[in-house]
Amino acid sequence: MNALMKVCFPIRTELMTTVRLMTGGLGSHVGLGVDDTEDCKACVTESLLMLLSAGYRSAELLFSEDDGLSVSVTGTDKTQNKVPMYEEEISMALLEALSEGFVIEKEAGVLRTLRFRFAL
Repeated sequence: MNALMKVCFPIRTELMTTVRLMTGGLGSHVGLGVDDTEDCKACVTESLLMLLSAGYRSAELLFSEDDGLSVSVTGTDKTQNKVPMYEEEISMALLEALSEGFVIEKEAGVLRTLRFRFAL
């Protein structure tokens, strides 16, 4: 696996467009098709919203190239304030349907990292 980019930032709605543009650029760089790139952008956005709902203020994204694009989205700067998100099951189903190798990691029973990939 070849690391392409690692970025840490606050999870704020006004930064979502920037993150989506960055994800799209990396998808294009590794040779993903338009549909897979759009699906990857949706998965990254959905992952960030799930982490925000779990009470994280920041996130770390790690993009790697391995015959496609692998993405790891990890919550950082955890608060006690959890925002209930009733769509979490729908979000997980979406991530599982759109990507390959979808994995959720929890820490003390709380969502911490989401990993997924898109093959060429």
